[in-house]
Amino acid sequence: MPNGFVVNAHRTDPYKNYKFRVLWDNQPVMGVSKVSSLKRTTEVVTHRSGGENSIDHKSPGRTSYEGITVERGITHDKEFEAWANKVHTFEGDAMMDLAGYKKELTLEVMNERGQVAKRYFLHACWISEFTAVPDLDANANAVAIESMKIELEGWERDPDTTEPDESA
Repeated sequence: MPNGFVVNAHRTDPYKNYKFRVLWDNQPVMGVSKVSSLKRTTEVVTHRSGGENSIDHKSPGRTSYEGITVERGITHDKEFEAWANKVHTFEGDAMMDLAGYKKELTLEVMNERGQVAKRYFLHACWISEFTAVPDLDANANAVAIESMKIELEGWERDPDTTEPDESA
């Protein structure tokens, strides 16, 4: 019976959700601890045919790609804020970087050995929400998290990323 793995037929469990990395400008983004799911939705267009008025026929309509949220612990790395400031800065609209506010991102899902198992390319990404400092609570015992919501115009799986050989 097939188990979902071709190269590693001995493997019975799926990949874990804690081994991943995000790349932009072909560099790993430091300290990312959470990424929301990649999701696309295609609208359903219903119509009726002249002779079959009691039955709805369905066909695909527009497809939209849901934004993702990326979180990481606060550090002195300024990359999140620098990218968010390309969409909007305190100086106002005149300072918006219309040429460089969109990026191509890569999301890599890895196996337990750190080998890339799946790779997704995220296209025309830009930041719609940026949280520089979370709620602060002197009674809590937690890491301060900065986050951003990234809008994207589409994503696709990298067909050249194949199942890594885990036997070595």
